[in-house]
Amino acid sequence: MTINNRMLFLAVFLACLALLGFGLVLQHVMHLEPCPLCILQRIAFIVIGVTALAAAIHNPKHRGWTGYGSLLAFFSVLGGGVAAWQIYLQHLPPGQAPECGPGLDYMLEAMPLTKILPMIFKGSGECAEVTWTFLNLSIAQWALGWFVLFSLAGLAAVVCRRSTSPK
Repeated sequence: MTINNRMLFLAVFLACLALLGFGLVLQHVMHLEPCPLCILQRIAFIVIGVTALAAAIHNPKHRGWTGYGSLLAFFSVLGGGVAAWQIYLQHLPPGQAPECGPGLDYMLEAMPLTKILPMIFKGSGECAEVTWTFLNLSIAQWALGWFVLFSLAGLAAVVCRRSTSPK
């Protein structure tokens, strides 16, 4: 099976750009403030997008595509893990979700990173709250779907040969 990896990675970059743009619309137009887990997912989309753009611009040979595809899949799995954790928090019964904690801005200013990361991954009440849905899926559920799609794109780049050049 052959695919054009350059076009695949360019499509991933453009999708990440659109997702980040939509996140900014939700934040600045619809006034939905992102929780700490949402911010980590945005960071994952940024890293995935930058990796995909670098791959599309670099246009390496076979081993390079393997490296870029592996990185894309790895970052997608990390982002997907954060999204899955948020989905878990969103489905906890009422009263079992963690209490709302301080905002990420405050934590970054007042605490060392070694204390911030465990607090972020523990989640908070704001991370468990579903503030927007489309087709009955929350933002975190949509993000998980995109992370799965991007990890599959990365795996496709690893497994399939590029159609425009020999091995």
